[in-house]
Amino acid sequence: MKIIQSQIKGVFTLEPQIFQDERGYFMESYNDKSFSRISGLNISFVQDNESKSNKDVLRGLHFQIPPYAQDKLVRVIKGSVLDVAVDIRTGSPTFGKYVTELLSEQNKKQFFIPKGFAHGFLVLEDQTIFSYKCSNFYHPQFERSLKWNDPEINIEWKNSKPMLSEKDREIDASLSDFKDVFT
Repeated sequence: MKIIQSQIKGVFTLEPQIFQDERGYFMESYNDKSFSRISGLNISFVQDNESKSNKDVLRGLHFQIPPYAQDKLVRVIKGSVLDVAVDIRTGSPTFGKYVTELLSEQNKKQFFIPKGFAHGFLVLEDQTIFSYKCSNFYHPQFERSLKWNDPEINIEWKNSKPMLSEKDREIDASLSDFKDVFT
């Protein structure tokens, strides 16, 4: 497995080694020893989640606050997404900045998003299956969100009218802008 550091320290992409022949392919999607060795992190993932979405669905930007903040290791099993991580670590030199990664069933890349980042993704193909590991259990009372279209963050989603869940539509209408939440 190969690790590629993004422009924001702590967020990185993993490229697995894929063994392919006329029968199909084989890859190791996760190995705790390898992940710890190449990342330098000792993280225990305690929960796996999966979602299936159609094209133009946008999920996020979500995060959990301490003591239930989560590291996430995300990937696409079928289809493709534009995945986004926003640095919300106050005092960080990259606070308010974001990085993106195209994840697809073809490239089989994985994206690591550490604690202190909001996370979201835009689905680029129908019937996309998205899977992710979390280092902490989900606690709804500790979940927070940012507006997907916050002008301060200015994410280039490549879709100005995505499909949002009812929860995300309510968040979009009720949330202050990023600069008001974190300053």
